[in-house]
Amino acid sequence: MTAIELNNGTARIVVRPDLGAGLTAFDVRQGGGWQAILRKVDPATAHPFALSNILLVPFSGRVSGGGFSFDGTFHALPRNVEAEKYPLHGNGFSANWDVISQSADAITLSLSSEGPGPFRYDATMSYRLEGIGLVMALSVVNRAKIRLPYGAGFHPWFVRDADTTLSAPARGVWLEQPDHLPKAYEPIAAHTDMDFNQPRLLPARWINNWFDGWDGEARIEWPARGLAAEVTASQALRHYVVFSPAADADFFCFEPVTHPVDAFNLPGTAEDHGLKILAPGEALAVETRITVTA
Repeated sequence: MTAIELNNGTARIVVRPDLGAGLTAFDVRQGGGWQAILRKVDPATAHPFALSNILLVPFSGRVSGGGFSFDGTFHALPRNVEAEKYPLHGNGFSANWDVISQSADAITLSLSSEGPGPFRYDATMSYRLEGIGLVMALSVVNRAKIRLPYGAGFHPWFVRDADTTLSAPARGVWLEQPDHLPKAYEPIAAHTDMDFNQPRLLPARWINNWFDGWDGEARIEWPARGLAAEVTASQALRHYVVFSPAADADFFCFEPVTHPVDAFNLPGTAEDHGLKILAPGEALAVETRITVTA
């Protein structure tokens, strides 16, 4: 286990290069102490889904049908999580990344991957503390000899209090089947308790849904703690996922992503749903900034 802490005096993170370049903490200083923005976890955890943030590359979410067809060829994808029926979140989240550079408030890591399936790629990830905030920047270059649809995103677990609210404008929402694949796409206005166009408490139930038509701006508030976070995502990240298992959960996930779950196999083309077609040597870059205020 290798953990690296960055601390600029007002914000701090702990990075696990050996576990998908994920985080085990993102805290900010308030009132002489540290307050958790992302959930606190065991810094020595061996499971990526027990982290505070993971990286989604070369795709996000589940992929049905054992893989996907593109340019007339079927590309098989193996299952990669024991408890999951479908391939999930690519492989960057579970790989061992190399540290390229490091300072007190920034770190850059890299990964060269053979797979999953047809994917061959080089990825670069940087975390940077700026004031009371965190900037996450991920890029991926297609090294395969063929063009392929790529996706990317970030999967942070935010602290959830009883009074936590979320504001994240969206146009529509994908509903979920029992196996966590998309069931139907509907206007956000048809689902009041998931309409985050205005600040809203999270639903007092299971939620695991994918939203589109996002403008890349969101706000999370923790009124009892006197904290708020502005989440700003780059142009390619125009979808988001909200996940939380129940009202009494101590976390919820707000995930800026390029595409909905199973975008490879939804009706239409991969590009219709946000996947980016990369020719050999082409790159996809995404960034998310979390700025905390009192």
